Amino acid sequence: MIVPFYKSNNRDFTIVNGDSFDVLPQFDFKFDMIFADPPYFLSNGGISYQAGKVVCVDKGDWDKGGSRESIMEFNRKWLSLCREKLKDNGTIWISGTHHNIFSIANILTELGYRILNVITWAKTNPPPNISCRFFTYSTEFVIWARKHPKVPHKYNYELMKAINDGKQMTDVWRIPSIGRWEKSCGKHPTQKPLALLTRLILASTDVNDWILDPFAGSSTTGIAASLCGRKFLGIEREMNYASLSKARRDEINQNDIRQAYIGKLSDLSIRPSCTFTNEASQGYCTDLPF
Repeated sequence: MIVPFYKSNNRDFTIVNGDSFDVLPQFDFKFDMIFADPPYFLSNGGISYQAGKVVCVDKGDWDKGGSRESIMEFNRKWLSLCREKLKDNGTIWISGTHHNIFSIANILTELGYRILNVITWAKTNPPPNISCRFFTYSTEFVIWARKHPKVPHKYNYELMKAINDGKQMTDVWRIPSIGRWEKSCGKHPTQKPLALLTRLILASTDVNDWILDPFAGSSTTGIAASLCGRKFLGIEREMNYASLSKARRDEINQNDIRQAYIGKLSDLSIRPSCTFTNEASQGYCTDLPF
């Protein structure tokens, strides 16, 4: 039986402390969208540059690399489980770098997904390359795929166009890395910016849709979902990050903080009718089976 680690008072935000490989097979529920930020398998003794200091990039045992075959099998297993949890018209977004994204793209095709776009997230404030032996890393990629090749998916085209000053939005997004205001409760080592997750959610879901994150971390996906009026289930195996997720969700129960966050997210300033409201925070959501 699944026992949530945390559920918001209005039940629009749920965290389960556990491993997705164990949790996902235990319930039958379909989601409108999945966002996944799987391990990049980069914690192998490398160094980087943060806040003026040289730091080790090792993030924990969960990010340590294995053999090519074991990494492929890991990706195949979680992508298979996620496919079972998507609605027929559902879509999945997966973030990565060149270290893992090509493997994931191949497995998506193998499992029957249809890749729709590969978003290039161009960071406006990347850390410098301290080796000075190759170009500075300044991009990550986000694959967008739908469950079935021939079943239409949701895409809020007019909203994305409005956000982009009336022009079609391209697949290159210039968005800064996380700011200090996004770390008020603490920081996850691979935390994604709210601006990125907000745009993904607004592009491919409607108000009150359900979103799953199988590698929730500090639940940026869930915070973005709550700000956009969507509902969220996150699965996180590390207790300290599950606790951080709870603290972040509790924080935006304070209306002044919630409004401050919304004010910092430019995509939320575009509000065509029926795009998003606070509906999900006004009623009780009882759809999940636990």
